[in-house]
Amino acid sequence: MSIAVVSYSLTSNNGALAAAVAKALSAEHVKILEEKPRKTGAIILDMILNRTRRVQPLASELEKYERILFIAPVWMGKVASPLRAYLKHLKAHPQPYAFASISGGALNTNPELADDLEKRAGAKPIAFVDLHIADLLPPEPKPTMKDTSAYRLSDAELSKLAGVIAASVKNAMGL
Repeated sequence: MSIAVVSYSLTSNNGALAAAVAKALSAEHVKILEEKPRKTGAIILDMILNRTRRVQPLASELEKYERILFIAPVWMGKVASPLRAYLKHLKAHPQPYAFASISGGALNTNPELADDLEKRAGAKPIAFVDLHIADLLPPEPKPTMKDTSAYRLSDAELSKLAGVIAASVKNAMGL
């Protein structure tokens, strides 16, 4: 079974996690690239205006895989905008997919994320793992967005979290 782990990462955490998960699943790691570096203002505008940016590789290139696992950050409680083109393509060309993320979690636990994915892709993911950096930090003082944004996963954390995601995906995909 051909599996692609498709990732987007702004801070490198989701990219490093995707590389570890791809290795654990013996899958191809496909990195989503944008035309120019992203700034905070662009993130906010994309989320408010519901914009879909041009990214590489083209979403249609994912049709050669039987299963897709997206690993990307969550912005403002919704899937990061660089994934939108791929989810829109899935809606028009359905195929099984899974979603995983390591996001800040300082403000909330992304309660609308699963619904956002389903709306954009036209189907629920077969596996869904929403991890938070705030859970890796001491509870006191309460982690802030600044704390979670600056945090970089250690090799031990990457290994542990990749194992959690790989196990969930293997179970959902019957691997």
